[in-house]
Amino acid sequence: MSNTEKIKVAIIGSREYTNKAKIQEFIFNLKEKFNSELIIVSGGAKYGADKYGKRFALDFDLEYHEFPPFHESHNMHCVLDKFYYNKPYNVGNYHGRNKKIAEYSDYIVAFVPKEITNGTASAIKYSSELGKKFVIIRG
Repeated sequence: MSNTEKIKVAIIGSREYTNKAKIQEFIFNLKEKFNSELIIVSGGAKYGADKYGKRFALDFDLEYHEFPPFHESHNMHCVLDKFYYNKPYNVGNYHGRNKKIAEYSDYIVAFVPKEITNGTASAIKYSSELGKKFVIIRG
C-alpha cells in the first residue's frame, strides 16, 4: 500500500501539553484499528503534544512523518525536501509549517491543556479551510 492510500493522522497541540498517557492511548487505539495503514504526522516540537506524538508513533513502530518549522534542520522524518529548512527564524515559519501539516494530513488531532494556543489555532484554521476533519482533545 502506498503512502497516498495510508491514513495520515496529525498529532499536534500545545507545547505545554503534559498528559502523555492520553496521547499514548490515542495512538495505541489508532494502531489497533489501522496498523500498517497508518502514518502519524507531527510538527516535531521538542515539547508537548508533538513530542509525545513522535515518541509513541516510534515506540509503537508506526510510520512517522514530520514537518518542523522552516528555520529548523531537516531530519530523517521530514516529508519536505532539505531546501525548505535552515531558513532564518521568522514566526511565519510556524504558520507555514502548520499549513503544510494540514495539507498533508487526512485528520488533525489537537491536544491542548485548556486553551487553544495561536499555533494550534493556526493549524485548525488551515484544516477547516481545506475541509479536513479535526478534533480538539482537552486535558
